[in-house]
Amino acid sequence: MTQTMTRPTVGTPLPPATHRAGLPGTLHSEWTKLRTVRSTMWSLLAMAGIAIGLMSLIAWATMHRWARFEPREQANLLHRPLEIILVRPVFICQLVIAVLGVMVISAEYTTGMIRSTLQAQPRRLTVLAAKVAVFAVLMLIVGELLAFAAFFVGRQVIAAHIPVSLGDPGVTRSVLGAGLYIAVLGLFSLAFGAILRHTAGAITAVLGLILIVSNLTGLLPDSWGHHINAWMPTNAGQLILYPQQGPDDLLSPWQGLGVFAGWTALLLIVAAVMFQRRDA
Repeated sequence: MTQTMTRPTVGTPLPPATHRAGLPGTLHSEWTKLRTVRSTMWSLLAMAGIAIGLMSLIAWATMHRWARFEPREQANLLHRPLEIILVRPVFICQLVIAVLGVMVISAEYTTGMIRSTLQAQPRRLTVLAAKVAVFAVLMLIVGELLAFAAFFVGRQVIAAHIPVSLGDPGVTRSVLGAGLYIAVLGLFSLAFGAILRHTAGAITAVLGLILIVSNLTGLLPDSWGHHINAWMPTNAGQLILYPQQGPDDLLSPWQGLGVFAGWTALLLIVAAVMFQRRDA
């Protein structure tokens, strides 16, 4: 009985890698993840609903009650028309933006996907840079579109009693600044998510800072309390939403946005250091 010996075949060796995983591929990966997650679409729809739908309803109700306002209240609205159609919608939208910004990175820690991400791209700073870049561009585009949409829709709603135009002093800067504020706030929240790595904790921290701490600093006494309140991140950033600088404002609108951007850059540097050093 003859036994035939077969030699194991050796597969064709894989060609050597010619390129390292780089930023372009990581950017594409992060964009794919961001646009395919349901929370992103729902958050953007919520922002649109608030900026246009809820704003239109509030503006219509305000105009419907115009005759009941005292002359002083009417004069205040005439002097600050963007208060209704831009400032208030941004104040509400920032809650959605904060949640979305945190979840851009914290959701990967919650699901454990961050380990797969870092296996595919071991260079951690490249991963974080891609997340920041993709989310910044998305928030800037969406923010500007919603800001201008809210302005033009709101202008029609209040036109019977409050005329307003992009040509009015400071109005164009405020509308453009609203989109910039939204983009910076998104990155500010993303930095908190990267530092804390816990969705609920990071959202609580961001919203607590925006809604509670920033307002409580206004109760601090004397000039040093006034300075602390003025230099709080979102307090400073929100100055860009107003066409005219207030008499008590320590910062100009662009200076305020610069302060907010500075706080955000500082937090992103801290996030980058911690992202580089900590285990996934």
